[in-house]
Amino acid sequence: MKKQLYPILCIGILMIWSSCRNDFRFDPSTGNLEFSRDTVFLDTVFTNIGSSTFTLKVFNRSNNDIVIPSLRLGDGQNSFYRLNVSGRTGVGPVLGKEFENVEIFARDSIFIFIETTIDIQALTASETQFLYTDVIEFDTGVNRQTVDLITLVKDAVFIFPSRSINQNTGERITETLNFDANGDGNPDQTNIEGRFLNNNELNFTNERPYVIFGFAGVPKGETLTIDAGARIHFHADSGILVTSGASIQVNGEPSSDPDLLEGEVIFEGDRLEPAFSEVPGQWETIWLFDGSTNNVFNHVTIKNATAGILVDGNQDDVTKLNITNTQIYNSSNFGILARATNVTGENVAINNSGQSSFAGTNGGRYNFSNSTLVNYWTLSFRQFPAVLLNNFGVDANNNVFTNPLQEANFTNCIIYGNANPELILDATNNEIFNFKLTNTLILFENTSGNFSGPLFDFSNTNLYENVIFNDDPNFLDPNNNRLEIPNGSSADGTGVIFGNLVNDIINTPRALPRDLGAYESIEF
Repeated sequence: MKKQLYPILCIGILMIWSSCRNDFRFDPSTGNLEFSRDTVFLDTVFTNIGSSTFTLKVFNRSNNDIVIPSLRLGDGQNSFYRLNVSGRTGVGPVLGKEFENVEIFARDSIFIFIETTIDIQALTASETQFLYTDVIEFDTGVNRQTVDLITLVKDAVFIFPSRSINQNTGERITETLNFDANGDGNPDQTNIEGRFLNNNELNFTNERPYVIFGFAGVPKGETLTIDAGARIHFHADSGILVTSGASIQVNGEPSSDPDLLEGEVIFEGDRLEPAFSEVPGQWETIWLFDGSTNNVFNHVTIKNATAGILVDGNQDDVTKLNITNTQIYNSSNFGILARATNVTGENVAINNSGQSSFAGTNGGRYNFSNSTLVNYWTLSFRQFPAVLLNNFGVDANNNVFTNPLQEANFTNCIIYGNANPELILDATNNEIFNFKLTNTLILFENTSGNFSGPLFDFSNTNLYENVIFNDDPNFLDPNNNRLEIPNGSSADGTGVIFGNLVNDIINTPRALPRDLGAYESIEF
């Protein structure tokens, strides 16, 4: 019986004790709140694309529980910002703008979560970017305190597929690209979300950035021209697709400021926050389909894709892909994935690829000069070398086929990274496999003894001429894509005169004798 009465007695005592406390009496705030910051800078956003969520912490340093009678955005219901205050969404016709009676315990704090989606056209009709500001107001009158909110909003050209709702099923229908994917002359339904560019969209200028949702297709017989200084941003699962008979011409120019890259054409994701500036795999690829031709990239940066460039077919077309003065970084799979195709590259720098930085697969023709093809991706997460070459593939029915590697020439290049080896030659015995490395530095140590046969006869000058093995080029900061080499590097002055360009990737004149790689050596 005593054991049964004991818990009841304890509960009664607690009830009496709590009824005497004044802990749950909240006094009105007196304007003495403290904040984790007095200004919240929300990162740059594109018009009508939501920002990341930012946090403000509000402190009650006093010994009393307090209540904030009014917590609101300065522009009230018309503000482009929205708030969540410790899980509360607020009052009024539009939630997230105004709050009443917000409580903070003594010596405690609350979190305010801040987001924004801004329509720049509602702010100004003439500007391409606009600084939008508001304040969070805490209380009114003499107790009023504020925290400033600031966001840079950029206008953009948006390219996206049409979307509709099936009235019978309620299913969302998104426009997909329909074109000849396999070159047989018959349109194929590819189920790739996107749409073809209109005639008035085939010239990307540098006046406003472009934001692409889904794949932007270049129609047969058309050319997408991209002017110097243009900025192209991709939403997740998006890219550019150049169909059979179509072309892309990316005409960047040298930049006077290496930080601004004002003349460079830049392809990257649409998340502008600094935390996303180097995150791989934010968008898909620039896909040069079988049959596309006369594709040119000059003074270009491609970053944070799944595959920077995916190029297919036409291995006897010398205009298939000509790429110069271009850097491709942070690709979650490949920097360039080439399949039975033709690529000519000079002053090309590729690094930090989840698989290979350059893969010439299914045979083809590949010629690189003064290029830095390296890979410093996190070592434990990759199994592919910086450069991979083979002469076979697998078709849609999982049948293995072969195709000649007619040429793969690397002159004055650096093929290096944080794994060994960084060059893999994977050939079938019954198919052509032609390659040559000339005045090129490579990381290749046959420590496992697995590499033997004529492909790995390093004394054969028809395959390996003046090749430097395993000397660290001492890049400035390869993990952060700084691939400049110092004076005195093993890549300094060990090249030959070759190629069409007399300046390096950043337009520095090349000295004699030539350096290896995309960058002329400098004093660190």
